Amino acid sequence: MIDRLTSRREFLAWSIALASGVTACGKRDERAGIAMTTSLADLSATEAVAAMRRGDLAAEDYAAALLERCERGESLNAFISLQPERVLEAARASDRLRASGAELGPLHGLPIPIKDSVNTKDYPTTGGTRALQEFYPARDAELVDRLVRAGAIVMGKTNIHELSFGWTSNNRTFGAVRNPYDPSRIPGGSSGGSAAAVAARMAPIAIAEDTQGSIRVPAAMCGICGFRPTLGRYPNRGVLPITPLFDQVGPLARNVGDLALFDRVITGEAGLAVPANLSGVRLGVAREYFFDRLDAEVARITERALGELTAAGAELVEADVPELARLIELTTTPIELYHVMPMLTAYLAEFDAGVTFDEVIARAGDDIREAFAEFVLPGGKHVIAEEDFIAARDVHLPALRKTLEDYFAANQLDAMVFPTAQIAAPPIGHDTETELNGRSVSLEDVIGRNISPGSTGGLPGLVIPADLNSEGLPVCLEFDGPKGSDLELLALGCAVESVLGQLPPPMI
Repeated sequence: MIDRLTSRREFLAWSIALASGVTACGKRDERAGIAMTTSLADLSATEAVAAMRRGDLAAEDYAAALLERCERGESLNAFISLQPERVLEAARASDRLRASGAELGPLHGLPIPIKDSVNTKDYPTTGGTRALQEFYPARDAELVDRLVRAGAIVMGKTNIHELSFGWTSNNRTFGAVRNPYDPSRIPGGSSGGSAAAVAARMAPIAIAEDTQGSIRVPAAMCGICGFRPTLGRYPNRGVLPITPLFDQVGPLARNVGDLALFDRVITGEAGLAVPANLSGVRLGVAREYFFDRLDAEVARITERALGELTAAGAELVEADVPELARLIELTTTPIELYHVMPMLTAYLAEFDAGVTFDEVIARAGDDIREAFAEFVLPGGKHVIAEEDFIAARDVHLPALRKTLEDYFAANQLDAMVFPTAQIAAPPIGHDTETELNGRSVSLEDVIGRNISPGSTGGLPGLVIPADLNSEGLPVCLEFDGPKGSDLELLALGCAVESVLGQLPPPMI
């Protein structure tokens, strides 16, 4: 694609960034005997931005290095649309801005892939569906606008599970996204392209969106970090919706420090007090709900990681959340299924998409058409009645959120900890059923169960890699904190990352 970089130039830029102390809050290490490499594509966002702001690294050279990784990993199908020359021209503009002596933004020159459910004016926002292939919103979503004003570069649009309505990213229109650790496996969904891009070193940060796990499931399947903030912490306007009661945009990255950088840019809140260690940190372990029916390898890695956190000073508080399974059943699915039709209809009208809801569904993939016919469209076998939705919204959801609030307070917890998913990444094509310990199980049960309380409850959630399983697939832990504890959770994540380390990169 673009070969402007010599190996010596890459090494010098990388060395300068590290020598200056611009590093993530976690530690770099080796896992499974594979050393972390030294290419520009391996730089964290924090390192790359610092080097570009100092003038030690040209934004154009950095963009070219990332685009070369995109070309190398093209078979992963991480992007729906990517225009390399547009990215390079934006990078040249960043270099000219620095040369002029102008004030530089905190994300100066940083290319960031955007999930293709988030509005961008220069790229179509397809939602991963056929009817929106030519939809160019008039303006960027508010989140994207804040990133661009901070100096970032929009790096194309990433592939997703169609209409964000699933966890596999097996898209019938644009093709399946593939997991960088094993291309025969799913990357998770619905933000699978964003996660695959970050794991494959196509970019250090990517934008995702999470209604029920669409940040955290791809992070877990691809072995990277993901942060779903407290509901409403980041602006959600201009994002293809499911329900405003759960929808939340957020970042994916390879370390917690980059997630913290993103949070500072979007919120303007300064400071991340990184704890020196985990001494005195209290972590809730609710085994009845979150540890039920774990894959044997997920269970092994989770317990070992919990042991490492305990040895580092954390205190595990064994305490279950009262009636959690019942409250989730009464809230999560009823609200999503009832809200998706009116919310998507309103989005298409507000942003002048040029198509109706009925036209979008009529042209969708067979899996989406079948799901909507059964669960969403009038006359469907399992359509949610209005009275059930009202009860879910006005009675059961407040009860769930109060239960979670009381759980943290009564047990004096900094966060709760659990495996993000009950399995590692299943093979592509396991869209409804997959295997758990030799038995066929519902994919929704083993991927969707553990992430639901956090997003339904509006809590901040942070995914951190624990290790690779015996098949070389990532296994991750999730830490959910009390509502509004975002900065404290990111600080906790830095301490956890310093204990667990980082995974080796996938071999693509």
